[in-house]
Amino acid sequence: MNLKWLAVALLVPLGAASSAVEGKGCIKGAAVGGLAGHVAGHHGVAGAAVGCAIGHHEAAKKSKQQAAQNAQANTQSGKNGKPTAPTTKTTPSDQNSGTGAT
Repeated sequence: MNLKWLAVALLVPLGAASSAVEGKGCIKGAAVGGLAGHVAGHHGVAGAAVGCAIGHHEAAKKSKQQAAQNAQANTQSGKNGKPTAPTTKTTPSDQNSGTGAT
């Protein structure tokens, strides 16, 4: 009987996740939370629900941190959509070449 509830606790979040964006982190958290809740006193369903919420929160936090790092890397490398100034330098010998002066 307890194994049945554990299976339900692990499979319900799979069916509830309508898209990958909304369910990101939920499945992993629900699996861990369901197992921990089951071991801690036959509270697998409650553990799965809490694990899903925590897993989703952690995945959102990681995604936000990754986006901030990408934005910072793009800003530092000049890939922010703004044109960059050319980096070539002219020297006095370059300016005199081709003038025919000897």
